[in-house]
Amino acid sequence: MFGILDRINDPSDVRKLNISELRMLCSDIREYMVDCCSRNPGHLASSLGAVELIVGYHYVFNTPKDKIIFDVGHQAYAHKILTGRKEAFRNTRTKDGLSGFPNMTESGYDNFGVGHSSTSISAALGLAEAARMLSRDEKVAALIGDGALTGGLAFEGLNNAGASKTDLLVMLNDNNQSIDSNRGALHNYLLRVTTSQRYNTLKDKVWNLLGESRVRAFIQRWIRSLKSWFVKKTGGDIFESLGIRYFGPVDGNDIEKVVSALRKIGPIKGPRIIHFITTKGKGYAPAEQDPVTWHAPGRFDPSTGKRIIQEHSYDRYQDVFGQVLLELAEKDPKVVGITPAMASGCGMSLLARQRPEQFYDVGIEEEHAVTFSAGLAAGGMKPFCNIYSSFSQRAYDQIIHDVALQKMPVVLCFDRAGLVGEDGATHQGAFDMAAYRSIPDLTICSPKDEKELKNLMYTAYLHEAGPIIIRYPRGCGEGSDWRSTDYETLPVGKAEVLREGDEIAVVATGPSASHSLKAARAADATGGRVGVYNFRFLKPLDTVMLDSIASRYKAVLTVEDGSLKGGLFSAVAEYFADKGYGIHLEGAGIPDRFIHQARQAEQRQDCGIDEGSIEKRLQKYLQNRK
Repeated sequence: MFGILDRINDPSDVRKLNISELRMLCSDIREYMVDCCSRNPGHLASSLGAVELIVGYHYVFNTPKDKIIFDVGHQAYAHKILTGRKEAFRNTRTKDGLSGFPNMTESGYDNFGVGHSSTSISAALGLAEAARMLSRDEKVAALIGDGALTGGLAFEGLNNAGASKTDLLVMLNDNNQSIDSNRGALHNYLLRVTTSQRYNTLKDKVWNLLGESRVRAFIQRWIRSLKSWFVKKTGGDIFESLGIRYFGPVDGNDIEKVVSALRKIGPIKGPRIIHFITTKGKGYAPAEQDPVTWHAPGRFDPSTGKRIIQEHSYDRYQDVFGQVLLELAEKDPKVVGITPAMASGCGMSLLARQRPEQFYDVGIEEEHAVTFSAGLAAGGMKPFCNIYSSFSQRAYDQIIHDVALQKMPVVLCFDRAGLVGEDGATHQGAFDMAAYRSIPDLTICSPKDEKELKNLMYTAYLHEAGPIIIRYPRGCGEGSDWRSTDYETLPVGKAEVLREGDEIAVVATGPSASHSLKAARAADATGGRVGVYNFRFLKPLDTVMLDSIASRYKAVLTVEDGSLKGGLFSAVAEYFADKGYGIHLEGAGIPDRFIHQARQAEQRQDCGIDEGSIEKRLQKYLQNRK
């Protein structure tokens, strides 16, 4: 059905093909990828653009002995398809299916796990050094693309690689995109170099001459001097200055040129980089024309490219954030939005379009985003820095030292807090409450619904006493009327009574409070036994409310979409212990294990924090108390 691809079971089969067959294989992989992703959504455009680079590497090098590290992981679909996971690929990102990213436990061809960005060069350098020290004859390459080179960790890896002189190949997949359009001076330089007619004309002549063995030595000397002259002429000798030999640019969507480049440059010793130019979404017209949308398009009709848009019952938290931020920015020119390359995902595209002077996309640089926000706050601005919860972990030091320690009034909006669904373990927003609860002078809150998110953002906008973290989940809200209601300032550190009771109290934070209220009504239909309390502020904790609960109820169940260890359950347990309360306490939350890919609903049920699981737990308690 898929031509040559049907004959491929592992990379050894790829190495039996000729160049003409490799071209057909690349076409087959794209067709298969589009077919699978149309039914089972994934990160499509990035992987479409990287097909030739992956096929070329497996063709030239002896994988899995020779190793390739991906960065970012969502460009690795062709790699999964070629390495014995072709049929399993149909179930990528589903419960008990393949991970959407390289995973060492999944395959011996996945040499390093990756979900976050800019890690490949450091990891590949470590693998290459290990091979050298253990006298293993193997090659190691880092395939870095989709804007990952803008991340600071990539520069740290490059700097160390150049100084170490380790045998490392860096394959730069330059597709002019990350998730949104690339940002930054290095990206602009690479774009300028790769579109230079003068450079490309000279480059083509050089590569043609390299095929003539009698003049190879002369041409190699010439290309080094030519490259040095050109790079210095354009003011972009960053790689050479770090001690890394630069080659390219090369057409990364021409398999013959990719193979030729890898064959010539692969055997060279020391750190070197090949600059490949690719098209994100290559081979599928809709994805080529709109690579941002087709980065992760959801379900679609592969023949027409028409996306099957899922109707949302309620507004998404991301859309609420985007609209409220725009309204605050229109009201106050000091309000600014900062995102590390997640404008469309977090809802900040609205601000970018309508008030671009109050919008900053800093690239895949979470650490910089936080300290930049702190600088803006120090200068009198009111920054809203939006980072996915999982990615905020990369800026932990900056949040402590540059924001909290200096009491900077930065609003840190942690999108995708809690269980995120199909992206799996690398992206779960499970740890933010535990990570940041111990930091002094930091306020942490989470809305029970869309309206409360709006009001928490407004409260944070007015708050001058220090930084505030607002954490909220991926996806749809609870259906509250947030558009037609006025802004309301919420008292910082105060919980809310949602339902009175006298037998067991549910203490919940975030949307778990709304889910717990529904569960309590179902479990206690007659009323009076189950109380529900919305602890929208994890820090400062409403200890007055906890004192009241402890004096009134026989038991407490905490519910949170976050790690049980260190989050709301731990905070309540610590307070009850300090006060000597003997009240029975249980917790529902994310257990002490990594949660792998599945639908959000499946993950919540697995962790016991969905509405049905909470209801069963309350029913069990009430039945035992009869």
